[in-house]
Amino acid sequence: MAIHQKLHARLVQKLILTPSLQQAIKLLPMTTLELAELLNQEMVENPMLEEVPTEETAQDAAPAETPEPEKKPDEKGDTWDDQDYEYFFGEYLNDDSYRSRQPQEVKELPPIENTLSSKGSLAEHLVWQLNLQQADDITREIGAAIIGNIDDDGYLVASVNEIAALGPWDVSAVEQALEHIQAFDPPGVAARDPRECLLLQLKPLGLMGSPVETIIREHLHLLQNNRLPDLAKLLGCDIEEAKQHIEVIKHLDPKPGARYSPADSQYVIPDVYIVKTEDGYKAVLNEDGLPQLRISPVYRRLLDKGGETSDETRAYVKDKFRAALWLLKSVDQRQKTIVKVATSIINFQRAFLDSGIEHLRPLVLRDVANDIGMHESTVSRVVNNKYVHTPQGVYELKFFFHSGISSSYGESVSSVTIKQRIKKIIEAEDAKRPLSDSKIMSILQKEGLVLARRTIAKYREELKIPTSNQRKVLY
Repeated sequence: MAIHQKLHARLVQKLILTPSLQQAIKLLPMTTLELAELLNQEMVENPMLEEVPTEETAQDAAPAETPEPEKKPDEKGDTWDDQDYEYFFGEYLNDDSYRSRQPQEVKELPPIENTLSSKGSLAEHLVWQLNLQQADDITREIGAAIIGNIDDDGYLVASVNEIAALGPWDVSAVEQALEHIQAFDPPGVAARDPRECLLLQLKPLGLMGSPVETIIREHLHLLQNNRLPDLAKLLGCDIEEAKQHIEVIKHLDPKPGARYSPADSQYVIPDVYIVKTEDGYKAVLNEDGLPQLRISPVYRRLLDKGGETSDETRAYVKDKFRAALWLLKSVDQRQKTIVKVATSIINFQRAFLDSGIEHLRPLVLRDVANDIGMHESTVSRVVNNKYVHTPQGVYELKFFFHSGISSSYGESVSSVTIKQRIKKIIEAEDAKRPLSDSKIMSILQKEGLVLARRTIAKYREELKIPTSNQRKVLY
């Protein structure tokens, strides 16, 4: 049987992601900071892109520059002029430039001094005290090694033997230097465990040898389990006196270094503002920080000079011109899509914007996708890493998408609203008789919300609220 090789031509339809579509999809989940970084990078790599000067940006009603008349194709038959760019990019070529829409003045940013202030670290505070001490050079060297092994909470994370191995030091010398460091401020610093940390804080208070020291050294496990009768019996005192000793321990700091290593405040800059106007709520895009880009008029004119420029130059400018136009169109499409999603959220969550979280209604991505006529995956990309400023506060766009639970009144209630209701029920409970999950379930059933007890337990755990027995001990 002979095998023959033949060529066949056939028509096939396929869905292919063009580079421009891939770029548009890539821009959707980007944050404003990431988009600004990308645009700045594109300005460096693409000479056809330039930032609109500040004086031109401030002139909102500036007259448009009259474009030069298009020249006829040169004798070489350049295919550039045969493409209908006016159809696809007409709004970007009116005055050889494209300017982004300017946001309204609705920003509520933190003062600049809040972002520039800095605090000294725990290590700097300890080194400063070490330099003030009249100690020999070896003690200073060992002290610096000890300070370098203290974590942000103020605990020593290396053993005495490990520190001694860092240099030609004896273990006894390291222990002596450690006692020296443990006398520094804040009290309890350089401790190796919580028990030692609390004991170090008793020395300045003059409570060494007191029942408080006995509780910390020998009965700390009873205190953790709140076994007051057993603790009072071992101390040989009544419960009221034991409570006084425990009150002293409550005022000790188990993490003395935390005050010198506070977590930096993270300031969220919203991507969208929802403002209330006379006609209702309106979504306003925040483009502050994004460079205002346009097509460079200088390079644009190179395409109109025909034979005055070389073929290589024109081919290079064409390629960069296409890339610049597609980028501007993709960015504009991204901004319009974000506004569409935010406007749809306004339509679904108007009660929340008016009255607060108790009126948040269930919403899924499919609802918004059907409302704006886009695919669900597109909406998912848009709400990723985006924040919105509302009259009720700043929230992630994801915050508005939650499942719902049907009530006996025929309406669906958001799971966030139910969590808020559970939290308020627990806050109003009797401290001596905390409510169990079953009791909370009964209260919600009377309000028309039918939930299983395990669902109540799940929501309570998500709210980080202890069980009724644990709350009773805490109270």
